[in-house]
Amino acid sequence: MIGIFAVIPVKEMQDSKQRLSSLLTPVQRQGLAEVMLQDVVDAARGARDLAGIIFVTRDLFAMDLAERVGAHVITNGALDGHTGAVTAAAQRLVLEGAHAMLTMPGDIPRVTSEEIQAVIAAHSPMAPAFTIVPAHDEKGSNCIIMTPPDAVPLRFGEDSYFPHLDAARRLEIEPGIVRLPGIGMDIDHPEDIFQFMGMQPRVRTRTLDFLEATGIGG
Repeated sequence: MIGIFAVIPVKEMQDSKQRLSSLLTPVQRQGLAEVMLQDVVDAARGARDLAGIIFVTRDLFAMDLAERVGAHVITNGALDGHTGAVTAAAQRLVLEGAHAMLTMPGDIPRVTSEEIQAVIAAHSPMAPAFTIVPAHDEKGSNCIIMTPPDAVPLRFGEDSYFPHLDAARRLEIEPGIVRLPGIGMDIDHPEDIFQFMGMQPRVRTRTLDFLEATGIGG
């Protein structure tokens, strides 16, 4: 299992994006989560230096999508939140001899294959190594690459970016920092939707098409 594997934790779609309830109905929130995940997977599939894609999930839509695109599914840790899911995947990758893990969430639909390649290119070839892409507000951690996959203990949350830098430095690993507009644009709050829809240049994605169809921003 040599190479860099992308790990995408996916919670139950029907329970996702509760913070968007002022803008979207429960059915719309589920639909949004589904199209965002598809956009992220499209980008990951186009990144030539990824050896494979792993979902940590028990969600039926995500498991079906994984089968259709040739991704692996890990169910262990899927109910343990973002941190537990990624940690379980990292442990599995170490056991199977993977060189590195790249993890990103399923709610960064503006991500591109080129951005993923840019993060990989910036990642140090010398282990241990840690590279991170912050969220646009420099609070969240929207993409992390680690060599080996468990190089630094992770703890995700809305204010995880600077704690992750500190965690790497405590282990005497100087983190690489890459800022990218697509990876940095996660959709968690109503204002994120409007910022996403206003990004230039305008790029057609499933997520943008979905949001325009709901009438938001129109």
